[in-house]
Amino acid sequence: MVTLPRVVVSAPATGQGKTTVATGLMAALVRRGLAVSGHKVGPDYIDPGYHALACGRPGRNLDPHLVGEDRVLPLLRHGAATPTPADVAVVEGVMGLFDGKVGAGGFSSTAHVAALTRSPVVLVVDVSRSSRTLGAVVHGLATYDPAVEVAGVILNQVGSPRLVEEVSAAIRLPVLGAVPRDEAMSVPSRHLGLVPAAERAEAAATLDALAVRIEDAVDLDALLAVARSAPPLDGPAWAPSAEVAPPPGADPARRPVVAVAGGRAFTFRYAETTELLAAAGCEPVVFDPTTDPLPAGTAGVYLGGGFPEVHAAELADNTTLRSELGAAVAAGVPTVAECAGLLYLCESLDDTAMVGAVAATAAMAPRLTLRYPVAVAAGDSLLTRAGEQVTGHEFHRTRTTPEHGDGSVAGAPRAAWRIGDDVVEGFATDTLHASYLHTHWAGHPHLAQRFADAVHARARRRDGVVEVAGSRGPAAGGPAPRPSDPGADDLLAPRPPTPREVADPLRHHGDAETGAGLVDFAVNVYDGPRPPWLTAALRDSLEAVGAYPDPRDAEAGVATHHGRDPGEVLATAGAAEAFTLVARLRTWRRPVVVHPQFTEPHAALEQAGHAVTVVTTRPEDGFALDPASVPADADLVVVGNPTNPTGTVHPAATLRALVRPGRLVLVDEAFMDTVPGETETLAAGPLGGLVVTRSLTKHWSIPGVRAGYLLADPGVVADLRRAQTPWSVSTPALAAIAVCCTPAARAEAGARARTIAGWREHLVAGLTARGLTVAPSGTSYVLVRVGAGVHAALRGRGVAVRRADTFPGLDDTWVRVAVREPGTTARLLAAYDDLG
Repeated sequence: MVTLPRVVVSAPATGQGKTTVATGLMAALVRRGLAVSGHKVGPDYIDPGYHALACGRPGRNLDPHLVGEDRVLPLLRHGAATPTPADVAVVEGVMGLFDGKVGAGGFSSTAHVAALTRSPVVLVVDVSRSSRTLGAVVHGLATYDPAVEVAGVILNQVGSPRLVEEVSAAIRLPVLGAVPRDEAMSVPSRHLGLVPAAERAEAAATLDALAVRIEDAVDLDALLAVARSAPPLDGPAWAPSAEVAPPPGADPARRPVVAVAGGRAFTFRYAETTELLAAAGCEPVVFDPTTDPLPAGTAGVYLGGGFPEVHAAELADNTTLRSELGAAVAAGVPTVAECAGLLYLCESLDDTAMVGAVAATAAMAPRLTLRYPVAVAAGDSLLTRAGEQVTGHEFHRTRTTPEHGDGSVAGAPRAAWRIGDDVVEGFATDTLHASYLHTHWAGHPHLAQRFADAVHARARRRDGVVEVAGSRGPAAGGPAPRPSDPGADDLLAPRPPTPREVADPLRHHGDAETGAGLVDFAVNVYDGPRPPWLTAALRDSLEAVGAYPDPRDAEAGVATHHGRDPGEVLATAGAAEAFTLVARLRTWRRPVVVHPQFTEPHAALEQAGHAVTVVTTRPEDGFALDPASVPADADLVVVGNPTNPTGTVHPAATLRALVRPGRLVLVDEAFMDTVPGETETLAAGPLGGLVVTRSLTKHWSIPGVRAGYLLADPGVVADLRRAQTPWSVSTPALAAIAVCCTPAARAEAGARARTIAGWREHLVAGLTARGLTVAPSGTSYVLVRVGAGVHAALRGRGVAVRRADTFPGLDDTWVRVAVREPGTTARLLAAYDDLG
């Protein structure tokens, strides 16, 4: 149980002075030396800005519609504890006490939030137009709902002491204060309500005067007594780290930068948004679009709400940023834009030039749009998957032309949302989500996770560099040169070498670790010569290279080998081509890759523009896969069997349990031919919902010949064949596929698998005798926990093993060791012994 003194400041109706009094109370309590946490009921961004100014800590919103009833109390506790524990929380209400979402029975009203948080209510009552009647109004509010405790009243807009006496005598609750009428204390407004604190240079001085006025007019001790009467709270506080996480393998020392729009034009953003991005391993950096370039190292952009129509000229004058940001969006830097952000990305706003990243114009409209809807994702995008529902709000007096994308041209934006039966709005692609709808990511943390995952993926691309938007701006070593013509090619900022000395973990392969003078335990190629019949088939195929390759004979051989129909077989240029074809087969809503495993499928999905969800198996479970750990809404699941680099052989029944309607399961069996008897293969059974990939590279010692194939239902194979580049599989590769599927080859493959099993037993015995942890393996390599630094130390003694920290889910204490014949294995063990 946690004790949190707290009070909700409400009113009989809007316009009674809640914001002035609530903000003044916060400031007055801070002047007393108390730590005060300010909160606002509802979606409003402006009032929390004044709360933040008064309290010296972020103002926060409590809105059951946006975040769900179950998160309101945890978010209150989080705000009251962040960045330091508060002595008291003051919650400003919205509209009248019982006014909430229209047609929803008071849902999301101030009374609703007060009941959810078990907080006493103090009413602010404007007495300028009434006197004794207010006693009946207060009585009605206090008795209307037994779940809501109205504990006191503050009179506002008081004109005389006599009026105070008259009203106080009619009210049957404690009157905690009487605030005199003072127009100097009001907050100016414009077309969308109050002017944000960030846009008022005099706001801090006005707040100081307000604090003095409230301190004189309100019995703060009595108010604190009301706050301290609130009962203790149970249950956990909301924590961003419980909602999102960095992707596996993310380096905490290299957090990709998310450029977050701020300044006077972009003041609308929930505090939890940046907290979620930070918890997901990103580095939110606020910049002012009216004056600044994009921050150095930007790998993602978040443009929240605000008033770009008021500051359009200043935004237009920052031509460098407009050019940089337009190039960034065009180059695929993940970008989220809400309301003001959408307007800024349009070609123009009221005929003033904007960024031009969205093919639309924006202008002021005669009518206000005010919605508090449940929105449905119109399609797959950077943030959403088709058909998903989110809650949000819209509050704007502009419109765009057109109002939404239609995706009619390949790569063009699609619509973002469908609201009700007749509203379609916004612009969305795999790397952009721009719309009028404001969402609270604390209520929909999967949106934050998808955006953060896309930012991490963007930052990993390009060997040795991170893709960023625009100019470098000031950096640790001083200003970097600015491009003379920012464009897509200028979105590359050199980054220091990663401590892991690898440009892109998803593209790191064992062949990069071998070299002259090194004993190779890094590449999983069979330690022996090619069979003479395979060499002869490759040599003979050269006689046919004068004609375009024809895969039919090879695919027929594969079909016979596995007892399948030829229509279920597609020859591929190694398994890598199969991964790329599947990645581009559909617009996957939620592709899942089971890690640690071979990273090529993950890289192919990201290269195709998909945000990948990672499911990680654990060493303490022997890297076994629990089908229940795969999200139910996954429409593509990728898993290796045996898995590279763990050596895990998953039971066929476990993998078949992943199959369900609307989902494709890709099982990479690149090393299945190293398992004696291929006991857990899926190649011979029903293929409904499955794609099984095979590679000849490793077992037959032909990495230079990209030869492989996949097995799937005829319909899936036909779709993949249509997407395949014509003649992508060379004549030598087709010859290798055909000859490796003969009965003689099958017999030799089995003999090789049994030989590998014997070599593996010898290797594992030697490693375990030295006290090392070896993951159970059924294939031609083993995963060994040797400790940090051993990979490099062995290399210094002439032995190359495969680093494992480039596989998501593993760190630099692991290495992968290829199985070799015992004489070669002895050299590895001797090198390890030399380490002392």
